[in-house]
Amino acid sequence: MSDDCERLIRNLFAAYLANDRQQVADALADDFRFTSPFDDDLDKAAYFERCWKDTGWIARHDIERIFVRGDEAFVTYRCLATDGRSFRNTEFFTFVAGKVRSIEVYFGAAFQDGQFVPQPR
Repeated sequence: MSDDCERLIRNLFAAYLANDRQQVADALADDFRFTSPFDDDLDKAAYFERCWKDTGWIARHDIERIFVRGDEAFVTYRCLATDGRSFRNTEFFTFVAGKVRSIEVYFGAAFQDGQFVPQPR
């Protein structure tokens, strides 16, 4: 199952980069939940309504590490924007029946031209 979860995460990141909403929707369980510092326990419909945006601003995702244990995983990645900005996040995934049941996002540091950019408090 560990390899399946890692493959699902990698495929999900590729689908985001390709702006393939249908592939993302297909990867999420019907009872999917999403939480981030800006969003509290959104269901699948609310996630797409509130959080889905055109991903054309993303140049690439560099997945730094994926740790899978059973039906849970952590992924840390750096996202590079087309304007040179970047940020690093960690996400906690849970899985059920080969789909993503939930994602909790933890925001990390932001960078511009290789320099740390303090975020507003």
